[in-house]
Amino acid sequence: MKLIGMLDSPYVRRVAVSMKLMGLDFEHQSLSVFRTFDQFRAINPVVKAPTLICDDGAVLMDSTLILDYLEGRVIPEKRLMPAEGMARREALRLHGLALAACEKGVQVVYEQNQRPEEKRHMPWLDRVVGQANAAFLELERAAADARPWLQGDKLNASDVMVACAWRFNQFYNASLIGAAMYPALVAHSTRAEALPEFIGTPLD
Repeated sequence: MKLIGMLDSPYVRRVAVSMKLMGLDFEHQSLSVFRTFDQFRAINPVVKAPTLICDDGAVLMDSTLILDYLEGRVIPEKRLMPAEGMARREALRLHGLALAACEKGVQVVYEQNQRPEEKRHMPWLDRVVGQANAAFLELERAAADARPWLQGDKLNASDVMVACAWRFNQFYNASLIGAAMYPALVAHSTRAEALPEFIGTPLD
C-alpha cells in the first residue's frame, strides 16, 4: 500500500500513525496538494489528501474512510477503533470534535496563507477560530478524565485523532488556540507524541 500526502496535514498524519500502530506495511509518498498538484492529480484526480493506493491499485480517499478499510485488514487485537457499544459511541463523539477542530484549523491556515490579506473577512475568521476553540474545550473536558488515555488504559483511535488535531493546530494556529487554556490536552499530546509511532511520523 502507498499513502499519498504531506504529514503537515492532520488527516495524512492520522492515517500514517494509525497504520504504524496497527502494524501495517506501507510506503509514504509526500506529495503536496499545492506544490505538486499535477503529480498528485495523476494519482487521484480529486487531489485530496490523504489518498491510499491499495495493493490491487484501487484508490481510496478521506482519512476516516481509509481507516475504516484498514481496520478490516488487521486482526481484532490490532484494531484501534472500538467495535461496538458505548465505547464506540464515545469514540465517534471524540472523533467528531477532533475532526471539527481540524477542519476549522485548516480553514484558518487557508484563510491566512492562501487568501490575499485585503480579501480576508475577519468576522468569518473569528467565527472559525471560535468553532475550533469550542471543539477543543469539549476535548479538554474529556482529556481531563484520561486514564491515562481518553478511553482507558490503552491508546486507541480517539487518542490518535485528538493528538493529531492538537499538534496541527499548535503548529499553525497557536496564537489563536492558546495552549494555556487546555492543560489536559497538552498533557495528552505530550504522552502521545512521545510514542515511537508519533516520533517516526513528524508533522514538521
